[in-house]
Amino acid sequence: MDDVLITGMGVISHLGNGVDAFWQGLSAARSSPSKAADPFARMDLPLMYEVPEADVPAGPERYGDLVLGRGSRLAVEAARQAVADASLAYVAPDRVAVVIGTGMGDSGLHEEWRSGDGPPGDHWSPTFSIASAVGAWFGAEGTNSSVSNACAASGFGLSMAADLIRTGEADVVIAGGAEAYSRVALGCFNRLGAIDPERCRPFDLHRKGTLFGEGAGMMILESASHARARRAPQVYAKLSGIGWSCDAFHTTAPEPTGGQISRAMREALAEAGAGSDRVGCVIPHGTGTQLNDTVESQVLSEVLDGRRDQAPVYSLKALLGHTGGAAAALAAVAAAQILHRGTVPPNIAPDEQDPACKIHLPTEAAPLDGEFVLVNAYAFGGNNVSLVLEEAAV
Repeated sequence: MDDVLITGMGVISHLGNGVDAFWQGLSAARSSPSKAADPFARMDLPLMYEVPEADVPAGPERYGDLVLGRGSRLAVEAARQAVADASLAYVAPDRVAVVIGTGMGDSGLHEEWRSGDGPPGDHWSPTFSIASAVGAWFGAEGTNSSVSNACAASGFGLSMAADLIRTGEADVVIAGGAEAYSRVALGCFNRLGAIDPERCRPFDLHRKGTLFGEGAGMMILESASHARARRAPQVYAKLSGIGWSCDAFHTTAPEPTGGQISRAMREALAEAGAGSDRVGCVIPHGTGTQLNDTVESQVLSEVLDGRRDQAPVYSLKALLGHTGGAAAALAAVAAAQILHRGTVPPNIAPDEQDPACKIHLPTEAAPLDGEFVLVNAYAFGGNNVSLVLEEAAV
């Protein structure tokens, strides 16, 4: 079975536009939310980690009859970067697929229409069409799929992309996740009492919920044989392990023993052939919600108990906020950069780490000690996915 390699990356987030801006932001370990730029966000805590407006691409506004919302524009921009980074020239269109995870799709577009003048003319546009927008931009004639199982969407999407390559259905997949501001999503979490009034602060004793962020992380996944044949200029990492599970426990709450998230982690590590002593870093789901952070911390301690010391945990959401369906893709971009650069960036220091979250959150950059990075993503409905990325070369 052919290896699945990451040969190009693109990213746009609260930290800026482009992979270099992303890494610089991770290395600086400084970030804070602001009030959502939406005059109709009439709620107690309209806080967001939005993409700076200067970094949001202006267009295109549509492809044929498909109107592009902010989520689609972010995805197309990140895909454009990834294709350029991979130096991806001609590939037979029917051998290129697109798989993108998103929790809310272009729902923000419909929210704008409902609070404004409505869609242009008699036009209506589907909500979950982000993969179609990227496919139309590139001319991809293979599978174009938008995956939407909440906050694990892009983790499942990357898994599906890997399967397309492993089964020979595609040579190249433009894969990742995208999420833009949604008034409905932010309003719902306000009503749930799940928004932190200060910032996204996973594993902090005083955390009071999460805060949403915008962003898109896109990768070029391709078979190792295809990458060699076209002489790909670089390989950032190999997607070497995947684990799925479902709690089947509660609509919104994680199963408190963490049995199924443990299963997903162990399956991903086993498929990758990664002993716990070879895991150099973990990028957790860690949202800042009480039960999620506690359960994930406990499971990480159990799953990685073979290390001689604690594996460093890199809390990405403390910088980006919770980017919903794009979270796993942005985490995978961060993981691939950590492997490529051989460095684990510093965490934003918690004000006071929760003693129930017995994990190692280093606040200084450190060399990567291990050839694997574990990425976790969990979602409402009990959807769990773990990915293992590994050092690789063409």
